[in-house]
Amino acid sequence: MVQQRVTEAYAAEVARTAYLWGWPLVNIHNRRVFMEQLPGPGLLAGIVPAGPPNHIGMLHDYIRPEERVVACPNQDVAYGFGPLDANLGPAVVQVPDFGDRFWVYQVVNQRTDSFVELGKMYGTKPGHYLLAPEGWDDEVPDGIAGVFRYDTRCGVVIPRVFLDDTAEDRAAVLPLINQIAVYPLADYDGTIKVTDWTSVPSFGAAGSTSGQEETQWVKPETFFESFGEILDEVPPLPGEEALYDWFRVVLAAAAGDPKIAAAARQAALDADAIVKELFEFRHYGLPVAHNWTTQTAGARFGTDYLMRTAVGKSNIFVNTPNETTYFYQDLDADGARLDGTGSYTVRFPAGGLPPVQGFWSLTVYNKHHFFHANDLDRFSLGTKNKNLTFADDGSLTLTVGGEAPTDPALHANWLPAPAEEFSVYLRAYWPDDAILDGTWTPPAITRN
Repeated sequence: MVQQRVTEAYAAEVARTAYLWGWPLVNIHNRRVFMEQLPGPGLLAGIVPAGPPNHIGMLHDYIRPEERVVACPNQDVAYGFGPLDANLGPAVVQVPDFGDRFWVYQVVNQRTDSFVELGKMYGTKPGHYLLAPEGWDDEVPDGIAGVFRYDTRCGVVIPRVFLDDTAEDRAAVLPLINQIAVYPLADYDGTIKVTDWTSVPSFGAAGSTSGQEETQWVKPETFFESFGEILDEVPPLPGEEALYDWFRVVLAAAAGDPKIAAAARQAALDADAIVKELFEFRHYGLPVAHNWTTQTAGARFGTDYLMRTAVGKSNIFVNTPNETTYFYQDLDADGARLDGTGSYTVRFPAGGLPPVQGFWSLTVYNKHHFFHANDLDRFSLGTKNKNLTFADDGSLTLTVGGEAPTDPALHANWLPAPAEEFSVYLRAYWPDDAILDGTWTPPAITRN
């Protein structure tokens, strides 16, 4: 690297760009570092699935509302979660025979871009699959059904298995859940390993249940302490080489000049205000009807850095659009902020439910993008619910917020909301073309 003179003002400009560009990459790095402390697969604070690098933990039921590790969880699937570390070599992923049940394994690299196709929509066959660093060139063992490669040091594996909200389905899914696993290639012997995920250790890790907001995985005041590592862990995409040169010049200058280091640190603090603004769904994404927004770059962000950071801050670990399309809503049909001191109606006309081959759900989140704890333990409604009340004309009307209806039919269609600002989030897993091409969009949320 050619020696260059760097001023404090220049360092600040580059540092702001670095913060907005690198926020998701640092996020994934810090999650991996945190989970390196775990002795094995289990549950953080008894509720959040996790494992050390190249392992995962699995839930056998819906995620609890107390979790704070990942914002915008859903209550339609049994989740798994664990980090990858390319420095430890390849990891094996087990896929059981899910039959007709919907499932998808999300696996992303350090940029939060997907690099696998594992799921019902891909016709994936049961078996063992390999997640291998690009530089790994050993022989692939017999019995491995496919190899997926990634070029960053870190990654994340998140299996999702659809689960009806019934005791019968919870019992039926358990034998399948127990066959889901991720482990180092060195442990591979060609057999399906079975884990009783109902009986795994609980790790009292701070941050998994405490506070109101998501665990702060990225801290602006210490961002540049690890940023050099991130540039080493994540190779530049085509065209990013000059960007990396800018960043490295400023890092080198900051290492030798406390004033440059202070300017970069202050720039990160300033840029964090922009990231916090991107937390609000109404501030980013592509507008669709009735004040909803969506995005079409999920888990394939490439150089769409604004969207990558916005999604990373507000609802990290989204699937690719063909796996899941997401619609975000902070506003009612008149453009006013959703507020649970009132009640709202969401009416799907006959034949107008989200057109999916997987499942759909409508979820309420509080202002921190987590579930609103309530006596019903009800946070979403959709395909998983078998007692929704449809009108005689075939339409479905859901009510959000306000007082609980006394009519049992209306009560079954009611979603509690906090008596303050909240957001609504519609998921469409394995969406049909009508969603992907924009022909179908969610109905208006109308204040009653």
